[in-house]
Amino acid sequence: MKAYLVLANGMVFEGENFGAAGTSVGEVVFNTGMVGYEETLTDPSYYGQIITQTYPLVGNYGVNGEDAESCRIHAFGYIVREVCDAPSNFRCKETLDAFLKQQNIIGLQGVDTRRLTRIIRESGVMNGALTTEYDSAEAALADAALMERIRAYAVTDAVDSVTVDHEETYHEEGEFHVALMDFGYKRNILRSLVQRGCKVTLVPGRTTAQRLKELNVDGIMLSNGPGDPAENVQIIENLKDILAMNKPVFGICLGHQLTALAMGAKTAKLKYGHRGVNQPVTDFAKNRTFITSQNHGYAVVADTVDTSIAEVSHVNANDGTVEGVRYKNMPCFTVQFHPEACGGPRDTAYLFDEFVSMMKGGH
Repeated sequence: MKAYLVLANGMVFEGENFGAAGTSVGEVVFNTGMVGYEETLTDPSYYGQIITQTYPLVGNYGVNGEDAESCRIHAFGYIVREVCDAPSNFRCKETLDAFLKQQNIIGLQGVDTRRLTRIIRESGVMNGALTTEYDSAEAALADAALMERIRAYAVTDAVDSVTVDHEETYHEEGEFHVALMDFGYKRNILRSLVQRGCKVTLVPGRTTAQRLKELNVDGIMLSNGPGDPAENVQIIENLKDILAMNKPVFGICLGHQLTALAMGAKTAKLKYGHRGVNQPVTDFAKNRTFITSQNHGYAVVADTVDTSIAEVSHVNANDGTVEGVRYKNMPCFTVQFHPEACGGPRDTAYLFDEFVSMMKGGH
């Protein structure tokens, strides 16, 4: 079946459908990872987005369910150069095509993903639609209602759309009790904490400082998540109270951005974001550059970080954007990248050890 990607600028990519049929509108982004497509699709941070994989062959080791970062696909669509319909791996349980069909997610293959990536890099992230409901590209472009829907689309209410609605506790016998605030958390954040002997209570994104005090936690983990961080006005206000508790705090990705906003800094949208597993990040304290996994479209603006209360601890070696902040007046540090990345690299997993050390009183 023919399928089309219709971009807001009027460009159309024609290819073949896999996964579900229909029409889906979202923000078109690209990911440079060679592996980890199951983790990518199930990462809540991709809520509202149509993902383009730059690596040409996707699906060759199938889908196993164990590598999923959440209970479902959160992306709004998936674009690849070629999808493998005969995967080979001892862990494989189903094909990528079957996985997308099961979750009602539209896939598009057979398009020039290199060209599409260049367009996004040059023009910036833009809205688009994946559709199987038109006989031709011309027919899709001629549908004024579709084009208006594409141009008007915005990722909104993202955190509320992906966060849990109730608390759940894991590893009851853990030495330290950590509240994992779910702004769209990845399961490997939870695993990384449990592996280090923590009892973890997963709490909704709008949880207040009062509730965390009632839980009597030793530390607070602020998860990754989707959307524009500045949209989360109430969560930012809650974080001001949470940070004032003076408990050890570790923030990742959206948690990093929300902390910065709560402490008076600003965030800005990047032209095409950082999405992949090969982003170089310099850690000033260690005087080393690490390769990291990332997935974000916004960044903390460096010159808005108040140097009297915080310092930029990590920067992106490619573009100089802020990748980490350490706070001087409270036991809190945050990073933009993903130290828990299950698909790798795992170079920065030491940050979880630092968080545990803070709860022990080591920092």
